[in-house]
Amino acid sequence: MRAEWDSVLEKVVSHQDHNALLELFELLLTEEERSAVAGRLKVFQALLLGEMSQRQIAAECKISIATITRCSNYLKHMSQDQREKIKQLILS
Repeated sequence: MRAEWDSVLEKVVSHQDHNALLELFELLLTEEERSAVAGRLKVFQALLLGEMSQRQIAAECKISIATITRCSNYLKHMSQDQREKIKQLILS
């Protein structure tokens, strides 16, 4: 599975054109899957900023508490170094 995912990542990073990336993701992911990924990104950003409760995030982002709890638990099990790397990736 790792090799297959690596090939997906290589294909994604090889595109600099926004429209090409949009077309690629529309090909690879359903609208529901794209929405789920975008929602999860919003949740991680909100959790890392730490300015809202999980209930506030759920209401503002229209994401289930279960998804927010999964994301929160994932962050809790990361080392501080990992959390900092994730912050740089998604908050910048």
